[in-house]
Amino acid sequence: MQKTAFTIILFYRFAKIKNPEAFKMKQQKIASSFNLTGRILVGKEGLNGTLEGKTVDIKKYINNLKKQPFFKKVVFKQSAGNGYAFPKLKVKVRDEIVTLGAGKFDVKKETAKVITATELDKMFDAASAKGSGGSKEDFTILDLRNDYEIEAGYFEKTVHPGLRFFRELPGKLKNIEHLKSKKVVAVCTGAIRCEKATCFLKKKGFKNIYQLKDGIHSYIQKYPGKRFKGSLFVFDNRITTEVVDTKNREVVGRCFYCTAVCEDFYNDDSIRPSKKVICCKRCIMKQGSHLRQAVTV
Repeated sequence: MQKTAFTIILFYRFAKIKNPEAFKMKQQKIASSFNLTGRILVGKEGLNGTLEGKTVDIKKYINNLKKQPFFKKVVFKQSAGNGYAFPKLKVKVRDEIVTLGAGKFDVKKETAKVITATELDKMFDAASAKGSGGSKEDFTILDLRNDYEIEAGYFEKTVHPGLRFFRELPGKLKNIEHLKSKKVVAVCTGAIRCEKATCFLKKKGFKNIYQLKDGIHSYIQKYPGKRFKGSLFVFDNRITTEVVDTKNREVVGRCFYCTAVCEDFYNDDSIRPSKKVICCKRCIMKQGSHLRQAVTV
């Protein structure tokens, strides 16, 4: 990652927390001491965080957390910040640290096997070579992000359930029933949604399902501009990020109204709850006041 004044980190862990309120207070105190902004969700099933701070403070914060047994094996995914990704720090207790609403899972035992970024890249190469005498089995990418996230960027070979919100997955199974007998690699931004969703999908009959270790974020860092096309949607006020600088990056987003190449997101307030849409500068002038610059926090 390039050196920047500010850094954003994504991190999570599924693990039992006996007293989420006490855990929350401790994490709020630590994050505040390093002047970090962002959000941390704490629950009995674990912790899920996205924070921004000065790069020097983020390093100190990670070093501090690594001294705690809970965080020793946690992966901190990093990307360049801008100093205003989040307005303030919010640390809250929630029933679920990522909301699926499909019951409780023992994620550590029930989640799908992982495939690393390197393994996935080799799978893409092998699948591409099939027509040239390759013998590796084919596979499908199952993108478990929200539909508007996928509009900004996606892997080759992607199928998605058509989710507006992650919690819709149980009601969208009919859209992906045809994948039950296929080899499937589930992907999402940082891996947390895949960890829980694959528990659910395995119980629903997906026998040959895997998940991308550490998420799309980590694949892009290792293989920028390769099999993932476009930008990565992020839930902070950057809205989208390349994660790493990539020359001649392909923009895959299209204006919702005229299909012009674009990746600027706006909130469409004519719909409740408000919906995120990509809109070009020309169409902004036509659509009127129901569109406003997208923010996620």
